[in-house]
Amino acid sequence: MGRKKKGNPVHGWLVLDKPTGVTSTQMVGRARRLLNAQKAGHGGTLDPLATGILPLAFGEATKTVSYAMDGRKTYAFSVQWGQETDSCDSDGQITQESDHRPDEEAIRAVLPEFLGPIQQIPPRFSALKVDGKRAYDLARSNQEFELEARRVEIFRLELLSVDGPDQATFEVDCGKGTYVRSLARDIAGKLGTLGHIVMLRRLRVGPFGLEHAISLESLDAMGHSPAAGEELHQQLLPIRAALDDISVLALSETEAADLRFGRKVVLDHTRARELAEDLSGRSDQTILAEEGVTPVALCQLDDLILSPVRVLNL
Repeated sequence: MGRKKKGNPVHGWLVLDKPTGVTSTQMVGRARRLLNAQKAGHGGTLDPLATGILPLAFGEATKTVSYAMDGRKTYAFSVQWGQETDSCDSDGQITQESDHRPDEEAIRAVLPEFLGPIQQIPPRFSALKVDGKRAYDLARSNQEFELEARRVEIFRLELLSVDGPDQATFEVDCGKGTYVRSLARDIAGKLGTLGHIVMLRRLRVGPFGLEHAISLESLDAMGHSPAAGEELHQQLLPIRAALDDISVLALSETEAADLRFGRKVVLDHTRARELAEDLSGRSDQTILAEEGVTPVALCQLDDLILSPVRVLNL
């Protein structure tokens, strides 16, 4: 007989506005304790320096984390010109300096070079693995290693303000795997200078924006309330909140039961054709199968056959 899990079976998403100086793991821990939840995870780590949107997944919502992480992200960031650091942000040690300061015209002129698919070398202080070890652990121990350039995509890059000769603030929409610290470093390089991030704020992760978020102060205030768990439960978004861009299929009771047991479902020609037409314009071919308003499984369609990929135990 398996050991009973600690906590309650809480399912859904909680979107936090992370402050600077706190780790993503610490934020998960606080929220999980307040909800007394059995299982929790987050949809994309934020560095301690960074602030902004940190989506937390609880229970069966953890099975949909990849959909939030794979979505577009929006960041505001400020770059200080003239200094490069080993971490590409102000938490690191200065490694090089430059006297050159770009003007607004020069900054605007280089931004189009970073739009679309680009090759980007991640920061040495990153969670990527090199021969089974985290890059940031190797960097902290002063070991020599190389990180290969990776393809990332920048959808929008705007200069918001020039904050004196030494600093500028930008906003970017980017795809999965983009390091904004590397983007800041590379913009500085194109401008013939050096640079590092002094402010980084995530404004959106996939479908989750600041309009959904609660602050750490609000979270802590709920923790001191007699109805802490109930108040926080009211802030939870449904599991399907991370799945707003995929096809949805309504199930009968019998079909839902089959999928819950991992069995495939054979659709009639009309339903299969309508579902295939809906999928035809989508990059993601995943289907959310629901019984009423209850998510049942994430599925794939092959001709008439609906196959469960991830079953949601709700």
